[in-house]
Amino acid sequence: MLYRTLKRMIERGQTDGIESKLDIFYAAGKISEAEYSELIGMLSTQR
Repeated sequence: MLYRTLKRMIERGQTDGIESKLDIFYAAGKISEAEYSELIGMLSTQR
């Protein structure tokens, strides 16, 4: 659920401060390494 929400936010361009949020969610175990890598990849192509 969290992963899908984050993915939608990136797709819509709502990326203010999202990189630090991704780091926190990954460190807390809320998203997997694969999900984190995909979202960071999506974020880097948005910029």
